[in-house]
Amino acid sequence: MRHSEHATLGLITGAAIGGTLMYLADPDRGNRRRALAREKAIHGIRQLGTLADKGVRDLRNRARGVVFETWSVLRRARVSEEVLIDRVRAKIGRNLSHPGAIEVAASNGQIVLSGPVLENELDDLIDAVYSVHGVHRVENRLEPHEAGENVPRLQGAARRRQSRPELLQEAWAPGTRLLMGAGGALALAFPSRNRSIELSSRILGGLVLARAVTNFPLRRLFGLIRSRRTIRFQKTITIHEPIERVFEFWSNPESFARIMNHVHEVKKTGENRFRWTVSGPAGTSGTWDSHIVESVPNRMLAWRSDPGSLIRNAGIIRFESTGDGGTRVHLLMSYNPPAGAIGHAIAKLFGVGPKDVLDEDLVRMKSLFEHGKTRAHGETVTREQLSA
Repeated sequence: MRHSEHATLGLITGAAIGGTLMYLADPDRGNRRRALAREKAIHGIRQLGTLADKGVRDLRNRARGVVFETWSVLRRARVSEEVLIDRVRAKIGRNLSHPGAIEVAASNGQIVLSGPVLENELDDLIDAVYSVHGVHRVENRLEPHEAGENVPRLQGAARRRQSRPELLQEAWAPGTRLLMGAGGALALAFPSRNRSIELSSRILGGLVLARAVTNFPLRRLFGLIRSRRTIRFQKTITIHEPIERVFEFWSNPESFARIMNHVHEVKKTGENRFRWTVSGPAGTSGTWDSHIVESVPNRMLAWRSDPGSLIRNAGIIRFESTGDGGTRVHLLMSYNPPAGAIGHAIAKLFGVGPKDVLDEDLVRMKSLFEHGKTRAHGETVTREQLSA
């Protein structure tokens, strides 16, 4: 059994290494691909260095805060009334649905609370105030109400969510990312005599390391969400061409395949509906359907992929006249690729990340408008050919 596991793992590893070497050693595009991979590696190392620096500073600041807080407790130094009131208000703001309705006064460590409050929040409020460092006694002058319909100060706000533990939050602080990332790396690096424990440890370590490096929740990391916003980016480019012509070009994406290297085909399937076929990493391709959801002539276009699309995406393009006959194009795009952020990282590694690809395509589009021609798919394309 163990021999079979080793053989399977070796086969998968060998196939991955072989495929990568073939991709990088391609006689036509190998030089560019190797240069791109080297550039990505250098950029990744710099990002890890920045993350480590921020993490160390965050942990240092937290340690100082703990030391000062502990020292203030041990000294039992008297807290000024202004500081105590600020602490209480901050605590109330995190635990009450209508914190602005509560009036707070302080005197010698005693807090006086007054104002309207919902009955179901009264006990939580008192407990929260008692937990504030420096508070010795709480005088309750509050006016409890079963509901807030007839109390102006208790209307118009939903109950605030309790703060969740940091490990359950969407984004981790730099210090947390550093500690969890280091823990994940250690779990990956050190083997165990027990094969089942080693496998579980490495899987868990890899997940934690990926979570720390990307700062994405795991469900977003693996694309296990229905949203189109796993990855977001924006671009702005100025094209020296009247806004009417630029808008018309973007409104009819069927010609995109002629000037965009990674677009194989855009086929119109209905009113403002299109089917896209684009190239992916390692010679793969993907297809999805999309439709234009809003169009304001010479000002804005918005599109969205259809439900169930393999690559869920959405975007909005705004067109702005520069005043000298040119057009400034602002593009905001979001997408959720197969395998989520992991799939995005793989696409970037193979040089087909949407952000990088879009940079190249926008330069080709600018050349087409301003010089009347561009080069895509290994051949020269002119405006006359697109208009034919």
